[in-house]
Amino acid sequence: MTTPDREAAARTSPDDAGPWLVALDIDGTLVTYDEELRDATRDAVAAVRAAGHHVVLASGRSLIAMTPLAAELKIDDGWIVASNGAVVARLDPGAPEGYELEHVATFDPGPALRLLREELPDARYAVEDVGIGFRLTEHFPDGELQGQHEIVDFEELWSADVTRVVVRAPGSSSEDFHRMAEAVGLEDVTYAVGWSAWMDIAPMGVTKASGLERVREELGVSPRRTMAVGDGANDIDMLRWAARGVAMGHSSEQVRDAADEVTGGIDDEGVVRVLRELLDTRP
Repeated sequence: MTTPDREAAARTSPDDAGPWLVALDIDGTLVTYDEELRDATRDAVAAVRAAGHHVVLASGRSLIAMTPLAAELKIDDGWIVASNGAVVARLDPGAPEGYELEHVATFDPGPALRLLREELPDARYAVEDVGIGFRLTEHFPDGELQGQHEIVDFEELWSADVTRVVVRAPGSSSEDFHRMAEAVGLEDVTYAVGWSAWMDIAPMGVTKASGLERVREELGVSPRRTMAVGDGANDIDMLRWAARGVAMGHSSEQVRDAADEVTGGIDDEGVVRVLRELLDTRP
């Protein structure tokens, strides 16, 4: 949990007055596993923004899967960190797509894909085409990937550099994925395993934290005025990055250990409590 160094970093000095950067995960944090955005959550986000703070959605979702939620939250300006940090975009209602890409990190997925295929020959594989959708070896379960879907041969997945690889093996567990990732020794990439048998693979060193740090620098927010709320393994770096890292109550022990504090779970609208506490904090 909190270390002395992190306690010191979290203290606010007179030079740190001003708005906070509030990074919010989506699935399991803002949105229930039934894809419900509750009124209390929507209202809390709106109140934080109305108070002048920067709310930044940070998710493993693709950009085109995040912009509809941003619209539902009435966030039409500001920043989004998508694809676990590989894509950083600035929302702009005047832009043709409603956003401008500010940073896109890519890598050659071929080596990782070939290693994984040896261990998981029956898995489903996809690579992301930013702002469009995915190229896939076969369709994923309904609702898991948004945008256009193009079925291609496995070898075509590395025809160009990509921001992200997604691996899905419905017959396996997340524990199976962790064991497999350690066994094959994935190198030169960053990976995160989800609740189900789902793995996201990104360029080396790219995480939600790296994307958020770009946003923080652009906004000129003090590192001591950063807060993050999340619940998954792909949130660990983000929680450690923030001066105030908050894990949702239903998170795994590994995620809770990376945070400074734990709030209520998704069923208890734990993120709402955290956002309301921020509103009660003096600048």
